[in-house]
Amino acid sequence: MKVLPTIIAQGLASGVTTHCQCWLLTRADGVALGFTDHDRSLSIDGHVFEAASGIEPSSVESETGLAAANGEITGALTSARITAADIEAGRYDGAELRRWLVDWTAPALDCLIDVVTIGEIRRRDGAFVAETRNALHALDLEQGRLYSSTCPAELGDADCGVNLADPAWRVATQVLSTDGRHRVSAPAFATPVAGLFARGRLMVVTGANAGLSRPIRVHDDQTITLWEGLPADLLPGDSVVAIAGCDKRFATCRDRFGNALNFRGFPLIPAPEFAFVYAQPGEGRHLGRPLVQL
Repeated sequence: MKVLPTIIAQGLASGVTTHCQCWLLTRADGVALGFTDHDRSLSIDGHVFEAASGIEPSSVESETGLAAANGEITGALTSARITAADIEAGRYDGAELRRWLVDWTAPALDCLIDVVTIGEIRRRDGAFVAETRNALHALDLEQGRLYSSTCPAELGDADCGVNLADPAWRVATQVLSTDGRHRVSAPAFATPVAGLFARGRLMVVTGANAGLSRPIRVHDDQTITLWEGLPADLLPGDSVVAIAGCDKRFATCRDRFGNALNFRGFPLIPAPEFAFVYAQPGEGRHLGRPLVQL
């Protein structure tokens, strides 16, 4: 049961209230933006909550239990601080949104209503529609380890142990040629290991896309192709960093990275269809030899 601050409770009980809602949106890069549905901007605890921001929350039902409750916020791109380019660049993905009930005659952030994170964001007719997810959404995420032949670790994380700061696994260079959004070419990408950067990431250091990164779909000699296009045009001369990728197979972990001891998959487990295999005379495929050479 939520206990309301005295000034909020008294105002609600009076029948004539001076209340408004305030939202504080904090991006993953630390940028915090405040908005309110009051007709004047409010300054509270060092944050400026901009009025007339155009944000409208949808109704969200709360109930007992551990079911995740999702909602939406909708609004026009009326705030100069929220740009379509930043939304397209993914700068608001996973941002935290806190909502308070505030008495604008004595504004204070002491009545927190809910805390959600921003999920999928769509643009429609000059407006944005952002999915909101509450904390229980984390319970729907995969927990623990799964038994699979491929490795569940991400290349370079604590479970993997490969040092991606090693020059062998990254190349910093300048763009020689590009189609602007998806394809990038530079002589430095022609590494001795074919396809080294496939499934890796391309980080943009300078230019209109500075600070952004995108997953790499294909690495072919001097050319890298991205899965998802950049929001602004990449130009020749822009500085980029390409980071190696991994296809999660045991052979790649062993032969390319020399990291077999940290492989987190289970290559010795037969595939599901193995249950339907039966012995045939003269087959001679499984004579006690290991299926995977460790």
